[in-house]
Amino acid sequence: MRLTILGGGGFRVPLVYGALLRDHAAGRVTHLTLHDLDPARLAAVARVLADQAVDVPDAPEVRTTTDLDDALRGADFVFSAIRVGGLAGRAADERVALAEGVLGQETVGAGGIAYGLRTVPVAVDIARRVARLAPDAWVINFTNPAGLVTEAMAAHLGRRVIGICDSPVGLGRRVARVLGADPAAARLDYVGLNHLGWLRGLYVGEQDVLPRLFDDERLLTSFEEGRLFGADWLRSIRSVPNEYLHYYYFNRETVAAYQQAEQTRGAFLHDQQARFYDEMAHPSTPALAAWDRTRAEREATYMAENREAAGAGEREADDLESGGYENVALALMRAIARDESATLILNVPNGSGSAPAGGRTDERADGLRDGRTDGRTLSVLDEAAVIEVPCRIDANGPRPLPVSQLTGHEAALVSAVKAVERSVLEAAASGSARAAVRAFALHPLVDSVNVAGRLLDGYRAVHPGLGYLTKS
Repeated sequence: MRLTILGGGGFRVPLVYGALLRDHAAGRVTHLTLHDLDPARLAAVARVLADQAVDVPDAPEVRTTTDLDDALRGADFVFSAIRVGGLAGRAADERVALAEGVLGQETVGAGGIAYGLRTVPVAVDIARRVARLAPDAWVINFTNPAGLVTEAMAAHLGRRVIGICDSPVGLGRRVARVLGADPAAARLDYVGLNHLGWLRGLYVGEQDVLPRLFDDERLLTSFEEGRLFGADWLRSIRSVPNEYLHYYYFNRETVAAYQQAEQTRGAFLHDQQARFYDEMAHPSTPALAAWDRTRAEREATYMAENREAAGAGEREADDLESGGYENVALALMRAIARDESATLILNVPNGSGSAPAGGRTDERADGLRDGRTDGRTLSVLDEAAVIEVPCRIDANGPRPLPVSQLTGHEAALVSAVKAVERSVLEAAASGSARAAVRAFALHPLVDSVNVAGRLLDGYRAVHPGLGYLTKS
């Protein structure tokens, strides 16, 4: 089986290759093509992969290319993990937003909109090329903003593009362990959009054990999200939010922490990874050791400003362990290529249809099935809207499982952010500056139409690629 990784010079590619090296079953990936626009980064990552493959006799063959069409031809799966504008672009996104007193995080708020506006045209071009050069390939999208980009690509690839994210996986794993459940066996009632979702239930057999979490102060404050959001707030909403909802629930404190930080997250990663790639320019550098050291620092500082604002302290060992998006991607490829049924939280269209409940006969699940007579998973969104929910996946692709419908405040946030995403898609397709300003102004974390206009001006000044936004 042939896998192509777009963004193949990216820092996290060795995580994916590590997962491939652990897979020795029939039908595994045997050929890996790395595509990137930067040949030096490709060479650096290829060296890390070569070190990983030492003593693995059946390691997938690796080749590199800067030719996109060459990378796509013959691929069975295409893993998209591009970063348009690089980390310098992310750092600029943060600076422009913070200068206006609003959040600049790469997928949430103004920064996410700016990232989407310059990424969607590139993702659409990739989707069109895949449709032409590898029409039977499945595209696994990890390019952020993942839900928005997946929806843009789906307009050209249909159901053959699936978005993934590691945040829900980590959340479900942590909560299951706290409650004494096997993370691999627990069923998650998780619902929302990418980076905007809530864990509404955790089933062991037919019993939802999540309510037990809210009754135990010790359990509730013993894991990352409990410390981040605080026991009182989690009891108030009776769910466990994705960590990215901290930007919404504690926006003022987070913006203040970002403004006071010595460096934004994007600037930190830009400097850190520049040092790594500079170090890798020397042939004598131990490639895998240098990568491991840089990755450990990266993971330990993840969402540091949010934890500082919440008084949550340092990340604990369980929160630093690997097992995220690379394992989701591998499980997804296995399920499709080998027709091995799996349940994964994925980004898919709201109208993808539903899988059988898999033996769930509790009253709550039956009610959810009965309530979705029109084929939509979430009643507040249309069929084309890409959502993030548990899915049954096999050779026929993903089918969403029954989930709880959104509560009032959840539905309001999801609907508002989906309206923002649709404005981004309109702007990217038409070049409309008016639609771009609307995207900024409609976002819950941008507090003024005037600020929205200044944000677009600021982003066009630092990102030449946004020069296409000229129409009214």
